Amino acid sequence: ADVFAIEAAQPYTEADLNYSDDASRTSVERADGTNPELAQVTPDGWADYDTVFLGYPIWWGEAAWPLRTFVAGNDFTGKTVVSFCTSGSSGIGGSADGLEELAGSGDWRGGARFSAGAGDDAADWAAGLEL
Repeated sequence: ADVFAIEAAQPYTEADLNYSDDASRTSVERADGTNPELAQVTPDGWADYDTVFLGYPIWWGEAAWPLRTFVAGNDFTGKTVVSFCTSGSSGIGGSADGLEELAGSGDWRGGARFSAGAGDDAADWAAGLEL
């Protein structure tokens, strides 16, 4: 499969991701609802994709903020979207539903949550989707 990394135009540093610091970048973005600018919003050849696997980390029980920018900036009409996330402690919760609502189009399938090092589990899950 092709891979497209959803990357903030201004990369996040370790200090930016310090959830216990109310002044950290992610804490401030969460508080004010900022959707960070991305290095590239739409992958090359986006119109040609029928199925999109959308993977992201969980931040405060939600999809990481750059995902909001990505989803809002792309048209998912006619695409099957399968979400999955990584998290040290939180489940996928309503994060996929929030992204689906933001997208407003596409056939969004139920997602899955994986912890670090879940390579075989993730591969088995993806193979079982029969897409």
